[in-house]
Amino acid sequence: MQESELHDLSDDADYAASQQQGSLYVTRSDSMSKNSSSGVPAGEEIVFAKDNVTIHPTQYASERISGRLKLIKQGSSLFMTWIPYKGQSSNDKLSERDRNLYTIRAIPFTDVRSIRRHTPTLGWQYIIVVLSSGLAFPPLYFYNGGVREFLATIKQHIFLVRSAEDANVFLVNDFQDPLQKTLSSLELPRALSVTDGPSTSTPVSSSQSPSIGNHEPADGISIDGGLITSQYSGRRKQKVQDPARDLSIQVLEKFSLVTKFARETTSQLFRENHGNGFGANERRYHNQSVLDLSPNSVSNEPIKPDLVPVASDPLEFDKLSLVWGKPRQRPLGDEEWATFFDSEGRIMDSKALRKRIFYGGVQHRLRKEVWTFLLGYHAYDSTYAEREYLKSVKKSEYETIKHQWRSISLEQAKRFTKFRERKGLIEKDVVRTDRSLSFYDGDDNPNVNLLHDILLTYSFYNFDLGYCQGMSDLLSPILYVIRDESEAFWCFVALMERLGPNFNRDQNGMHSQLFALSKLVELLDGPLHNYFKQNECLNYFFCFRWVLIQFKREFEYEKIMLLWEVLWSHYLSEHLHLYVCVAILKRYRHKIMGEQMDFDTLLKFINELSGHIDLDATLRDAEALCICAGENGAACIPPGTPPSLPIDGRFLHPQEDDVL
Repeated sequence: MQESELHDLSDDADYAASQQQGSLYVTRSDSMSKNSSSGVPAGEEIVFAKDNVTIHPTQYASERISGRLKLIKQGSSLFMTWIPYKGQSSNDKLSERDRNLYTIRAIPFTDVRSIRRHTPTLGWQYIIVVLSSGLAFPPLYFYNGGVREFLATIKQHIFLVRSAEDANVFLVNDFQDPLQKTLSSLELPRALSVTDGPSTSTPVSSSQSPSIGNHEPADGISIDGGLITSQYSGRRKQKVQDPARDLSIQVLEKFSLVTKFARETTSQLFRENHGNGFGANERRYHNQSVLDLSPNSVSNEPIKPDLVPVASDPLEFDKLSLVWGKPRQRPLGDEEWATFFDSEGRIMDSKALRKRIFYGGVQHRLRKEVWTFLLGYHAYDSTYAEREYLKSVKKSEYETIKHQWRSISLEQAKRFTKFRERKGLIEKDVVRTDRSLSFYDGDDNPNVNLLHDILLTYSFYNFDLGYCQGMSDLLSPILYVIRDESEAFWCFVALMERLGPNFNRDQNGMHSQLFALSKLVELLDGPLHNYFKQNECLNYFFCFRWVLIQFKREFEYEKIMLLWEVLWSHYLSEHLHLYVCVAILKRYRHKIMGEQMDFDTLLKFINELSGHIDLDATLRDAEALCICAGENGAACIPPGTPPSLPIDGRFLHPQEDDVL
């Protein structure tokens, strides 16, 4: 289930334990021994500390990470740290690598733009700390209260003011810039939301940016192994702030599904801001030379690509794929497919099968059967008889769920706002989904009606998540391959077990993937990562559409089916799609850096790559990058990042975790 704004605490073991343990609020301490793990230099003073402040990496209660939140004063500067506990029951499964990944070490409030407070009627209060770069930390849940004291303590030491547009947003060091106030009054993110309808939660104002987990903030902060550490040296330089850019990022994030509109929106927002400079002299990546993009080097005159030097690729990318990227094989055929089964229908070596599919894909006539295994609808060790029995049981279950919405009368629908909103969105989307295919072409096409029915049934099956734009893109190839309403539904359910977090209202699933992508680029191409940093592109929102719907609109239909079955094989990594993103970016790095693309130009360029990417070469490159990155690459990806499965990938089996 998707995490919602309301939390039922009655069966939550972590919450009960936190009630027994109590909380800590410290107003002043000069003890250096208590601060040895915070990463703060000598001479600091703890002005606030709170126990049982928790991060929720996934929706599962057993995977929450509890820790202590501190505010630390050093001279005239205020820092925030959050350190996860060691030896607590809820953190027992947390490895040292994961502990470091989520640790927040000494972030100065000079790098903080705003703090958003959430106070649900039931459940825990939580905050989201948004950095000056527009990125943010994961939500911090206060299991024992204390948000009011936290904000009051901050206000004692720095300038903190409540936003005029949103009472739950507190601006840090905000001096009422007229341009920012004008942009805030537009409330574009709320007006341009593509979620499934009005929410009862507080609308997002322009002073709030979407969170991307522990992302790279402004100058003086580096990411080391996935955590944010301070390189604060006592003196900070002034960073040029562009509110229009921050606002446009939010707009483009919401509309990245609509290529043309995103380009027009970007153009409009930046029309009067082309002359703005960027932050100067960002730190260099491991002493490698990169482009000098200081304000003095930025000119309003067009830059000729052949006059701009481009930092070399540290991995010699063309040679890399030749060494590690194996040639693609022929697709898996009928005879070879039959060899994987024993006499009762069990797949004897699932790893060998997944490896075979990873390197060659599947012949189209076999996809109807193979995809049910790849997606987890059928278990690899199930027999012929067990699969037939499961089909009949799940068909009956599907019809029961479908009957729930089909039995709603017109009078009921008038009083069921959420149903009307979701039904309306689905009806609009299905008539625009893959209509160029003969399978979905024409008026009154029964397959379009099946798309509609499956999506509406899914919104009742997973009522918390409901329906969001982009889901029809994910369902379309599944229905095209499976050709059975009930089986297509359950295969889609299995896929959404992996990709559902992409559509969560808080977008944590997308944020964690974009954060991991930024870390992989930093690992595999430092100069390119540094270029994105200097051009304020570290949010990687230009890759939003790629990740959200798994490259659905970047390749031809046959190619996307091949790509998906390669990704679903999970042979080298569950997160191969992120290496595919890196591979594409590296293939075009010379053009991106040589032509000095800023965010809006880069977004336009990325969107126009649709239909022009060589899939076979990209898969070879992604494989080579994944092998080259090895354990360091895996360490860049936070636990629970989609499409990781909750337990063992078999969504049909009972779940042991408590979910919210």
